[in-house]
Amino acid sequence: MTGTTVRDVMTREVCSVRKGTPIADVIGTLANRGISAVPVVGDDRDVVGVVSEADLLLRHVESTGTPRPRVPGIRSKADGRTAADVMSTPAITVEADLPVTEAARLMVAHRIKRLPVIDRYGKLTGIVSRADLVRAFVRTDAEIRDEVLRDVSVLIRRPSLGEVEADVKDGIVTLRGEVERRSQAILLSALVRRIAGVVDVVDRVRFEWDDEANRPAG
Repeated sequence: MTGTTVRDVMTREVCSVRKGTPIADVIGTLANRGISAVPVVGDDRDVVGVVSEADLLLRHVESTGTPRPRVPGIRSKADGRTAADVMSTPAITVEADLPVTEAARLMVAHRIKRLPVIDRYGKLTGIVSRADLVRAFVRTDAEIRDEVLRDVSVLIRRPSLGEVEADVKDGIVTLRGEVERRSQAILLSALVRRIAGVVDVVDRVRFEWDDEANRPAG
């Protein structure tokens, strides 16, 4: 389908640090670049963690506050000297080919502002921020409707399988019409929800045959 993907909105020239990068250099990178977090990569550009302003603040608090009881085998961030010592791991990442809505859900769920973007091999290929996603979601109703209708035509494929129309008002998509199978109607609604800018879907699509009724459970 033609929905906007993370690849479409991400920043490709992404700044990263290595596990052995000194903390002073990490702080300098954040300050000079005006960013709130930086991915930590291994030798093969695989993302092994993220150092954020919150991680650095926690290190500062632990190093200047009341000492905590030491747990054998676990090193406090106050002792950290490199990115590997203070980074959050495992890193929360998103694949470049996923819809922007998936990136938005991850950011909300984990309360983070930026996501490292990886390719299908798990290598760092970019970074996407909340601001990037907001720009992707700012679309007119006409733009959303055009994309919905393109996706509908791909799913339906032949006029003999049915006809579906779409109206869009304030980002809310209302689908009307009829398709051959119930599974088509379900898939259509799910795909439309993934289109950037769609706030909600009102599904009024009818179907001729309920092919889900006798589907084995599990």
